[in-house]
Amino acid sequence: MTRNHYEDGGKLTREQIRFLIERMDSGEEVEAGSEVHRLMTAASERAMRITSRMNASFDSLSDTRAQLERLFMRPVPSGVGLFPPFTTDCGLNTHLGEGVFINAGCRFQDQGGIYIGDRVLIGHNCVIATLNHDMDPAKRANLLPAPVHIGPDAWLGSNVTVLPGVNIGEGAVVAAGAVVTKDVPARTVVGGVPAKVMKEL
Repeated sequence: MTRNHYEDGGKLTREQIRFLIERMDSGEEVEAGSEVHRLMTAASERAMRITSRMNASFDSLSDTRAQLERLFMRPVPSGVGLFPPFTTDCGLNTHLGEGVFINAGCRFQDQGGIYIGDRVLIGHNCVIATLNHDMDPAKRANLLPAPVHIGPDAWLGSNVTVLPGVNIGEGAVVAAGAVVTKDVPARTVVGGVPAKVMKEL
């Protein structure tokens, strides 16, 4: 696979992508209509072009991994598995460890950064969000990025939603249908809306 394969930014230059990710990682509020906001829209359009093709025609899991490398613009560990369909709002700020498995129907809003540790299992139809809107109605279209970190060996059941800024500890289990609004301790089982600790492992 060539270097250009990873650097396919579509209508975005490498410099624009670098600036966008640095800005997202800073956690600073993004004003609606600003240059950063326009770059976010361009990145979303790029991600939709790539994922629509990836989801429309399945060839093999290795081909899907190659499409992810194009989407993320970086190598993906050889042990990563993903079952389409998969969608993302950006694709440029998702970081996968070795042995990660993502089941069908997942949606990642990764502008604020999604960091998934080794051997994490993510069930069907999970949503991971990293953006909030401003609570002030006059600034409601503004965006507040915050990363999500999922520790090694964690398991998210089907239809889990993880909200911005959440850390899920190593080996934790999030029960199907849970909405995770705050940090999850390592080696615990959480469930419900909002998710609460049910037991320790």
